[in-house]
Amino acid sequence: MGCCNKLCGLKAGIGAGIAVAILGIILIPVGNNIIRETVTKESVIEPGTTAWDNWVSADTPVYRQFWLFDVQNPQDVVENGSKPTLVEKGPYTYKTRYLPKENITANPENHTISFLLPAGAIFEPSLSVGSEEDSVTSLNLAVAGGYKLLPPWVLEAAIKLNNVSLFQRRTVREILWGYKDPILKGTLGLFFPYNGTYDGPYNVFTGKDDISKVSIIDSWRGEKKVSFWNNTYCDMINGTGTVTQIPRQQTISLFFNVFRSVSAEYERSLNLKGIEVYRFKLPPLTLASPAVNPDNQCFCTDSVVSKNCTSAGVLDISSSRGQPVYISLPHFLHGSPYLIEDVEGLGPSEEHHVTFLDVEPTTGFSLRFAKRLQVNMMYGPSKIITVLKKVKDYTVLPIVWLNEVSHLSCTYCCQALLLKLLNLRLLWHISKVFPEYITSRFSAIFFLSQIF
Repeated sequence: MGCCNKLCGLKAGIGAGIAVAILGIILIPVGNNIIRETVTKESVIEPGTTAWDNWVSADTPVYRQFWLFDVQNPQDVVENGSKPTLVEKGPYTYKTRYLPKENITANPENHTISFLLPAGAIFEPSLSVGSEEDSVTSLNLAVAGGYKLLPPWVLEAAIKLNNVSLFQRRTVREILWGYKDPILKGTLGLFFPYNGTYDGPYNVFTGKDDISKVSIIDSWRGEKKVSFWNNTYCDMINGTGTVTQIPRQQTISLFFNVFRSVSAEYERSLNLKGIEVYRFKLPPLTLASPAVNPDNQCFCTDSVVSKNCTSAGVLDISSSRGQPVYISLPHFLHGSPYLIEDVEGLGPSEEHHVTFLDVEPTTGFSLRFAKRLQVNMMYGPSKIITVLKKVKDYTVLPIVWLNEVSHLSCTYCCQALLLKLLNLRLLWHISKVFPEYITSRFSAIFFLSQIF
């Protein structure tokens, strides 16, 4: 009789476990629907949602790291036309995007919200290799800028009058944020002006009527396009900060404030502090030559640097800056070989120099990102300008590369865990209706497997 009771009990336990397993399988879609509905509701950009506070002011610190290129042989370049030899110095790290958005205005008639993005940078000594007062030998910004903008005899006279050369010795702070230039008689710097300025206004969709449009840029600086490249395709503003239920095959459109949109493609899945994320990165085609990527034809505006639109790796933004400034990936990653060969000391690396985003696929939140760009300027030969007479060919010289990076915070970890606990909450309510099943060890194991 005892054996019979044990056998019956075992059968009953197995039966109960199977029943709960079947019930769980049936309820999984219900739980998933609840999660999707919750994510959709909480991702809308409006007061009271989970997304709102972090959208107004980022919970996770954003840092901008700079590596400056120190020219080791400036005299040799000027006197003998030698290749510049570069040594990378950095990182010099600044905390950015710590200020909340301003002038936030909701536009319920078209489900958008407008705002200004204030700019600020605070130096972080503990995250830097040295001080802002470290000195670097770099290209003279005024000389390089005047090379394309001024008549040669005017630039030659200005160089002699102010006793300057093709290269100059400046501090990190001066090169990045500005200094009084003797030629221009004004302030000049790679990112001047920055502190106290604003980017925008932006107008983005809130996702209230269509969650797939949340954070997509409707207009920037009051325009639906940039009106910079004189081409409908290249002038498009395609950008989004958040998407929901993102599939691997989807590309993510990003709008960089270098006056163009780019697309990030799925690379692989990985584990970030216990959370599965999809990594998206900029593909090599982003800055490919028009011969390889015809979509880039309208971005080709400088026949000299692009070698008649046959080279890859450089984006000319001179018109926007008023100086011969060219954007690339760090160390000319994915660029034409001549860009790397024209200087000494570069070593492009996919691991260290590519731009990527790690996106949680259910919520569409970017839990980690690294935006990496390089700022370059050009100089070339001249029969009139003394400091350029020995230069043999046009050279795109790296000045600095930056890595704007943000990492997952504990807040995001907790939010992700709470999403998992939605399943547990659902099952808790079920236990009120079917208490006898929840006592089974089979059911307990099954439920825990759905959560973790």
